[in-house]
Amino acid sequence: MAEGDFETDFQAAIDAGTINGAIIYATDAEGHFTYEKILGERTLLSGEKQPHQADDVLYVASATKLLATIAALQCVEDGLLSLTGDLSSIAPELAAKQVITGISEDGNTPLLEPQARPITLEMLLTHSSGASYHFLNPLINRWREEFAPRPQDPDDNSKMLVEELFSYPLSFQPGAGWMYGPGLDWAGRIVERVTGKTLGERMHKRIFGPLGITDAQFYPVTREDLRSRLVDLNPNDPNALGRAVLGGGGEMNKLTKGDFGGHGLFMTAPDYVKVLHSLLANDGKILKPATVHDMFEHHLSQEATMSHQAAVTSPMGIFFRVGTAPGSKVGHGLGGLLTLQDVDGWYGERTLTWGGGLTFAWFIDHKNNLCGVGAIQASLPTDSEAVGALKQTFRHDIYRRRAEWKKEQAS
Repeated sequence: MAEGDFETDFQAAIDAGTINGAIIYATDAEGHFTYEKILGERTLLSGEKQPHQADDVLYVASATKLLATIAALQCVEDGLLSLTGDLSSIAPELAAKQVITGISEDGNTPLLEPQARPITLEMLLTHSSGASYHFLNPLINRWREEFAPRPQDPDDNSKMLVEELFSYPLSFQPGAGWMYGPGLDWAGRIVERVTGKTLGERMHKRIFGPLGITDAQFYPVTREDLRSRLVDLNPNDPNALGRAVLGGGGEMNKLTKGDFGGHGLFMTAPDYVKVLHSLLANDGKILKPATVHDMFEHHLSQEATMSHQAAVTSPMGIFFRVGTAPGSKVGHGLGGLLTLQDVDGWYGERTLTWGGGLTFAWFIDHKNNLCGVGAIQASLPTDSEAVGALKQTFRHDIYRRRAEWKKEQAS
């Protein structure tokens, strides 16, 4: 296990100016063990500094994907979608996508081949549909730059919906590979089409409402009661793009129009833990118990599993492993990385975990009855290596604290 005490290490990082603060929450299913720690301060748009509070509104970036997964699975439960059915009647843009295999020697023509099989919701939820982020695939990035350049400074008229922003070809045949991408953005758009609601409206009705969550909104955050508590609204990020979370960027939010299920949500850490807790306790408030059980199963085909293993052992693998050790047995559930083995003193087999940007980490461990969130408020420029080490300290130290608590309860 990683060494370190997150209270000590986080405070040292705050003192060094590497981060501005952190919010950590963890709980078991029964609420017997709970942990809450809030460190540091945030800077207001005026430049004034205030201590971090539990109800500070955070940009959760790709941690939005878990919420979009839940929204899609609710549609499956309602009979509006199926995990393995053809989506072409709902998302004809997906059905029309071809697989890029190269670009002609003269650079004028992308080389494309038709889909060998239809894209399914299960593929979208597990990043095995062929839809990949351009910044992770050189060929897709080249296609984007040469055939569909994006505006550098978009105005309201040039912002894009999911199907416009992610108009790229597929990078591999559906179901035959794995690469992190906008599958959850597409899934969120599909939820909108079958429900007739925006993704945010659907989440408030079917996820946030049942859990007593009111402080959540997709980019751009316009509610004044949320903007006053918005960590990412400060002199370094006056448009609240989430620049520090994204390592200094913010293009994804800058270009978007509508609710993006892959990256667009802002909410508080305690509220995010309410979602994790509902899945940990399997309390039936947002999903049926059988659906939750299925989330914690491996959902990749044999070909996609091999591709996933190649990805987690690649130079980019440190981002796809989300804290698990190189060479450890992992797969992909519905909502995140799935561990496939016990780690002594840490994650149990079939722990589901992912994160958001460079700064947000979450996990749900049924075997050890624990879930938690570690949200780091990085300073700009973001020190990704230091922030990554702090996330790892959180992931391990919360288990040590839980073990110490158990000893105290037994004595």
